[in-house]
Amino acid sequence: MAYETNSIGGVGTGLMTRLNALIAEYRGKAARRKIYRETVQELESLSARDLSDLGLNRSEIRRIAYQAAYEA
Repeated sequence: MAYETNSIGGVGTGLMTRLNALIAEYRGKAARRKIYRETVQELESLSARDLSDLGLNRSEIRRIAYQAAYEA
């Protein structure tokens, strides 16, 4: 009895799966970086009084942006 094995299809499928996973990971990281940048820009554009009304200090802006982008 003879058996035929087609290993070419499995290699291509696995490669495309990994490539799609890498692309998805890259897009996720890019989205988080964008949220971080936008949050920093928005908070830095506020006056000291506006920040004080929010209960924030200017030195906390980057930490707040990091939490918004990466810990949410």
